[in-house]
Amino acid sequence: MNYSDFLKIPLFENFKESDVKEALEVLSSRTCAYSKDQLIYHEGSYINEMGIVQSGSIRIERIDYQGNRNILAHIEKGQIFAESYAMLKNEPLMIDVVANIDCEVLFLNLKKIETLETMKHSWHSAFIINLLKISNRKNLELSKRNFHTFSKHIRSRVLSYLIAQSRQRKALAFDIPFNRQQMADYLNLDRSALSNELCKMRDDGLILFHKNHFQLLISNVNIF
Repeated sequence: MNYSDFLKIPLFENFKESDVKEALEVLSSRTCAYSKDQLIYHEGSYINEMGIVQSGSIRIERIDYQGNRNILAHIEKGQIFAESYAMLKNEPLMIDVVANIDCEVLFLNLKKIETLETMKHSWHSAFIINLLKISNRKNLELSKRNFHTFSKHIRSRVLSYLIAQSRQRKALAFDIPFNRQQMADYLNLDRSALSNELCKMRDDGLILFHKNHFQLLISNVNIF
């Protein structure tokens, strides 16, 4: 295992390689591989491990009682998931965690982070601070999704999302992490309605797109 690769992951910011090695051992790290659309965590489960995506990507979603799927987040390489549930006792998952494509996940047992023995390690404070920063950032991302889905109008939802993606990547042309169905699920839209609106927006000179690649043609979008 190349511990220097972990230093690029935000969770291990301000760590040394020796710290990473020790943390992985103390937190009983294990690695699992998953195929596309394979379930990683199921709604209603109780967990004590958070995950770090080492390759591929995963999605966080929820299926309602009518079978409608809502995609809440897309987690890419180097990002973490399920940390809040792993830290809390007797809190059942309200979401499903699914492999978006073939992926590999590293799991860490967060229950062990609370023990007095673990608190003595030099990396413990940095780990907690990094975990808090990441969790706060993810809360902001969830708020952004609420902004995207706030409007009753399909075009407003789509533009809100695409402009946010453009600003995140600091480019007017970019790839989004979703296919068309997943984009519809993320924005709480019907797929046909979304596809029709995208075509109208293209005809109106607002965007260009091919599959998951988009280009904004709006001149007044500030991406920097």
